[in-house]
Amino acid sequence: MMTDEWGKSSYSNGTGGNCVEARATGQGAAMRDTQNRELGHLGFDTKEWTALLGTLKK
Repeated sequence: MMTDEWGKSSYSNGTGGNCVEARATGQGAAMRDTQNRELGHLGFDTKEWTALLGTLKK
């Protein structure tokens, strides 16, 4: 599923701290820094994205 909508991390508290946004892409997912959106994003294929999320949940 591909979407142009970026979603902010549920851990972002709205105080201007370190936040990331993610969105689904046709190949997996993309992630970017909310404070530096103009710098682009990191792209992950489905396997990489699943591995990243699995690591973060530990």
